[in-house]
Amino acid sequence: MDIIYAACAGLDVHKKTVVVCCLITTADGTLRKEIRTFGTMTADLLALSDWLLSQGVNHVAMESTGEFWKPIYNLLESAFTILVVNAQHIKNVPGRKTDVKDAEWIATLLRHGLLRGSFIPPLPQRDLRDLTRQRTTLVRERAAVINRLQKVLEWANLKLAAVASNVVGVSARAMLEAILAGQGDVTVLADLARGRMRSKRAELERALSGHVRDHHRFLLAEHLGHIDYLDEAIERFDQQIAAHIAAQVPPPPRATDADERAVEAGPVAEAVPEAPPSPAEQAALSWDEAVALIDTVPGIARTSAELVLAEIGTDMSRFRDADHLASWARVCPGNHESAGRRYSGATGKGNLWLKSGLVQAAHAAVKQKDTYLAAVYRRLVPRRGVKRAIIAVAHRMVIAIYHILSKREPYRELGGNYLNARSKERLVNRMCHRIEAMGYTVSLEPTRSAAA
Repeated sequence: MDIIYAACAGLDVHKKTVVVCCLITTADGTLRKEIRTFGTMTADLLALSDWLLSQGVNHVAMESTGEFWKPIYNLLESAFTILVVNAQHIKNVPGRKTDVKDAEWIATLLRHGLLRGSFIPPLPQRDLRDLTRQRTTLVRERAAVINRLQKVLEWANLKLAAVASNVVGVSARAMLEAILAGQGDVTVLADLARGRMRSKRAELERALSGHVRDHHRFLLAEHLGHIDYLDEAIERFDQQIAAHIAAQVPPPPRATDADERAVEAGPVAEAVPEAPPSPAEQAALSWDEAVALIDTVPGIARTSAELVLAEIGTDMSRFRDADHLASWARVCPGNHESAGRRYSGATGKGNLWLKSGLVQAAHAAVKQKDTYLAAVYRRLVPRRGVKRAIIAVAHRMVIAIYHILSKREPYRELGGNYLNARSKERLVNRMCHRIEAMGYTVSLEPTRSAAA
């Protein structure tokens, strides 16, 4: 096989040690191999960087082993071209599993250009990822605490969740606070309802007639306190994310080839006529603008737009096309074919944070009336089921996001009748055949609006 990199290194990363194998092709064509083991403390990793530089190494590859690759990447990314590779893609031959052989195997694959690195965004985007992912974790934890609160209410024979859709809403929270204060009169408790809940006071009186003990009050108080803390933490993360996005200044406009040639030739050189740069070349898209554009997609709120931005960034040139982005997000069918037979089309593993955010947004998008995404969902649900239809909607959403960020244009709603309009004749013929199969004669005349 051809040698792509004359000097490269493979790293087998562990919690406490890093085994490094350097493969160097000398001037006479022979292969020199150097193997060393370093610790994972900062001083050890700096020594690793110095040793790689002394060996003339420019390209480094390592497995994405849990969180252990991140400290190494942080210290080496400024001096080397680093490939972080999926461990499933570079499995060694069975029976040859040692740390040294793993490092040598990674270096060998890298030397011949057989590795495909994972997408590692720049540092500001990685920081935004940390913030949005932690906020998502806090939101999920809040939902878990609310579920535990409902369990305590059931243990105390309080059927508040059967009447109130939100047991931590304004009305329900006021009732729970009164119960913690020792109030047991169901009439007084039901009278704390606000807004539309006041029409359900009779049902609330029945639901709040329970058997509450001090044990239940203690658990309820702890759960409510935990929810309050999570609400405050989520609010702090919202503020930090907004500040981080606002602080990101887009890079300066990229110089054209003519500008670069003029600088190299000196001030007296004539500028070579060249086509004007595209809008993407004139100025980079700021994060605030990207969030605002993504927010125009139905079903996506600002928090979802921030999550999408943190996962894919603003530069769509890193993805070959929209289909590649959908495949990377794993919101498209997988390929599993053998001997001419197509097997499971499961989406497979991908960026779970992006995928879950898109699926959540798809659930919201299909509830909006007279929209293209809702029409796609309604068309697919009868024959593909809810889950596959939601994935199909998420697929179309990420395709739209790709083009929105590439063209810097907001989402354009096609309307709920777009799919029918595209296949109007085929749809009419199919419906006529179905009616004729039931024993009727069909005669069609266009209405005045359709004729116009």
